[in-house]
Amino acid sequence: MNTPASTPFNPDTTHVFHRQLHHNLPVAVSGQGITLLDASGNTYLDACGGAAVSCLGHGHPEVVAAMHAQIDRLAYAHTSFFTTDVAEELADLLIESAPSGMSHVYFVSGGSEAVEAALKMARQYFVEIGQPQRRHFVARRQSYHGNTLGALAVGGNEWRRAQFQPLLMDVAHVAPCYEYRDRSPDETPEAYGQRLVNELAQTCERLGPENVLAFVAETVGGATAGVLPPVPGYFKAIRELCDRHGILLILDEVMCGMGRTGTLHACEQEGVVPDLLTIAKGLGGGYQPIGAVLAQKKIVDVFSKGSGLFQHGHTYLGHAVACAAALAVQRVIQRDGLVAQVQARGRTLQGLLQQAFAAHPHVGDIRGRGLFWGLELVTDRSSKQWFEPKLKLHARVKREAMALGLMVYPMGGTVDGRCGDHILLAPAFITSEDELTKIVSLLGRALNTAIASCHH
Repeated sequence: MNTPASTPFNPDTTHVFHRQLHHNLPVAVSGQGITLLDASGNTYLDACGGAAVSCLGHGHPEVVAAMHAQIDRLAYAHTSFFTTDVAEELADLLIESAPSGMSHVYFVSGGSEAVEAALKMARQYFVEIGQPQRRHFVARRQSYHGNTLGALAVGGNEWRRAQFQPLLMDVAHVAPCYEYRDRSPDETPEAYGQRLVNELAQTCERLGPENVLAFVAETVGGATAGVLPPVPGYFKAIRELCDRHGILLILDEVMCGMGRTGTLHACEQEGVVPDLLTIAKGLGGGYQPIGAVLAQKKIVDVFSKGSGLFQHGHTYLGHAVACAAALAVQRVIQRDGLVAQVQARGRTLQGLLQQAFAAHPHVGDIRGRGLFWGLELVTDRSSKQWFEPKLKLHARVKREAMALGLMVYPMGGTVDGRCGDHILLAPAFITSEDELTKIVSLLGRALNTAIASCHH
């Protein structure tokens, strides 16, 4: 049993503006494999990679060595003056395995920046081809695309959006692909998907399809609603709809991409190719901040033949050490066949979760792909009724799991931004079967303790 520091919180003991200001955080001091150690000597099994980031676990010697070697050569050169060998090599590697037609990579420092860049690419593309009237983005409720203002605007996380609403551009939001809650009992998954596509079509008609820039979606929904895999045919029909109206398809794979769902890009499993694809977390595995936009050749060609520039930029674009870390991460994943291992370990994890929770009175849904899984929590399985938001069940689960030495990623507001709780699991690709067994066992104990505490 871990005993994280329980001293009363005192804001004067830190000058870090922490995201949570009412409690002390344990101090992480080292990490190895899928384990983190804090300053009090407590160890934690990292079953979520922070936020689906640490795909190779912690302290991978080859990644650390690659970063050291790059620092010894060159840490930083501004991209308005120079490119670097390591950025060029990483781009080459990513394009070799990218969805068909992708020709270039735009490097940034994280997921929100990647989405922000993709939105601006989409807008500039239409300005360059003489369609400046296109100004609307369409996205989905209960989605998450990042915390910068553009990304927050296209996102559908109501809790995160609420207080910043006056600052956000107007974006039309349609229903997410949320089969557990929204598919009718008499509806096939395919018919449900078509109903959602029809809603998107109607929304585009209302806005005037000639005024729509892009449809933005997570290929597999991430943290906001707790891993939402699309139903069969959904994205193919969306791709056709976008093509019919000249609308761009932007797929956000910041959380679900780079091998997490069992293929390098989650859209491979849908048989669709987006116009712009955002990646981040699993790209660098947490070793350095890095994200990227993969762009179709047709988009890059328009920029090249037109203004000759993308009117956007950040100081740390293509940071050499970040690129070195990501290059090492991706080479290890390729060499060690870790995407195939994600499929195999994913089947193991699915089996363990089904065994532990399929009949659990408070687990309504177990959903996911590869090593990306969500458990939706309910008071009653037959009615799918959620726990009262004021109980903050997700926070209780996190606290109890940490006390047992387990890191999972629970969230509230699963259903509509206010109601519902889920737990997200995203263990490292190197996680062993024994470690998966231990993760599910500890999660069961944490969940039962957290639910029992709600009844007191």
